[in-house]
Amino acid sequence: MKALLALLLFFAYIFTLAVLGAASAHCQEIPQAAHQHRGDLTRIARQTFGLDAPVPVFAAQLHQESGWNPTAMSPVGAKGMAQFMPATAQWWCSLNKLSAIDCQPTNPIWSLRALVGYDYWLYQRVAGNTEYDKWWATLRSYNGGLGHWQKEAATVTPALNHAAIDAACGNARRSKIHCPENLGYPQRILNRLQQQYATWGRTVSEQ
Repeated sequence: MKALLALLLFFAYIFTLAVLGAASAHCQEIPQAAHQHRGDLTRIARQTFGLDAPVPVFAAQLHQESGWNPTAMSPVGAKGMAQFMPATAQWWCSLNKLSAIDCQPTNPIWSLRALVGYDYWLYQRVAGNTEYDKWWATLRSYNGGLGHWQKEAATVTPALNHAAIDAACGNARRSKIHCPENLGYPQRILNRLQQQYATWGRTVSEQ
């Protein structure tokens, strides 16, 4: 009996360590810079998507794109926290009638507005059975281009379920070699990173 009790206590101890370790890792995964920009992101998200804006989605996306680093530069030339390519930044600024001086991908506020605004622009142009499906399509489009997603969605009838459209990745004009990255992008944001920011607002879940 004593041996059984000792064994149970040992497993309880191991379980407690695992929980505490996971909680510690959970806290450490949010960059310090994220807290600095939380207020601005929440305000911008609510201005664009309404008071019920899914702020954790945007926070997770910024985490994925740049780790909240305003000066981040990718090997292919994407800049800032939102990681806009120069051509995309120029198009976005033109669309929003911003001057060349005001087109500043490395400015944190510009990046927050651009990421949320571009997400909104994409969200209006994709389809889905659920909010989760629409956000999945939005994030795929942010990462790999709306045109690619639309071409693949056109091969699926009805084009409303994200899994069905994902299965068509590489069957239109996108090369299949880009599919793992493009499909992994919303997976990481919605199913992993978003949970790190769950206290920031409403999350978007598949249920």
